[in-house]
Amino acid sequence: MEGIFYALLPAIAWGSLVLVSVKLGGNSYSQTLGITCGSLLFAVVMFFIKTPEMSGLAWAAGMISGFFWSVGQLYQLNSVKYIGVSKTVPISTGMQLLGTTLFGVIVFKEWTSKTTVILGIIALLCIIAGVIFTSTGQSEDKNEKGNSLKKGLLVLLLSSAGYIGYVVIIKWFNISGWSAILPQSLGMLAGALLLSIKHNPFSKYAFRNILTGIMWGIGNIGLLLANPKVGVAIGFTFSQMGIVISTLGGIFLLGEKKSGKQLAFVIIGCVLVIAGGVLLGFTKH
Repeated sequence: MEGIFYALLPAIAWGSLVLVSVKLGGNSYSQTLGITCGSLLFAVVMFFIKTPEMSGLAWAAGMISGFFWSVGQLYQLNSVKYIGVSKTVPISTGMQLLGTTLFGVIVFKEWTSKTTVILGIIALLCIIAGVIFTSTGQSEDKNEKGNSLKKGLLVLLLSSAGYIGYVVIIKWFNISGWSAILPQSLGMLAGALLLSIKHNPFSKYAFRNILTGIMWGIGNIGLLLANPKVGVAIGFTFSQMGIVISTLGGIFLLGEKKSGKQLAFVIIGCVLVIAGGVLLGFTKH
């Protein structure tokens, strides 16, 4: 039961992160800066509570990984102004799952049996279908909405590339999660400053978004604590469930208007992405 509680933390914290950040206000630059400041504060506290062994490689790889994360987070928040939270999060999650899975299969040879190959292919098809469902349903008679969708998808491609780099670099150099926390948060802050310094990110909204950074840190710790207790498969699977919070929150809390058809498409897309995430969980050891 304790392990399931830990596994739910990433879903709740990460699933509501974009929602809370948008609700707190500001542009994507001040939001990203605030999130990285909050994650650094959390990482420093955790470093003194549980001090891992640190190597030069862990510092370097962790900081580079954190920089990639800041790219992913900034452009994910940027896409919200084009397509809203209820579309951004499920599409972003689907793109990340596709990218990290394909990288894992091709580079790290993660699918080693016929069963994992079959489950993995079905999972990828579910995720692709989910992304398609979530991104369709725009009003055909409004060109402006169509253009916004295209811009949002392009921004999310860049965001997903950042998130994929964040995950892959740590795995490539085999850095443990506990060792990566502090270096990553430093890289995240450096990346946020570099990417947003020309956009005057220092505002009350950056200060407010320190809260979302602490939320991100809680989710990260939850996943690290959950994996040894419930296994990577369950921990990974539970972490994907947060898109339900973001999607429904965007519609009902932020008031993103949807027709009946659009709402149905978004919900079907979410279910398919989650189903794909669950199946991918079973391919992990």
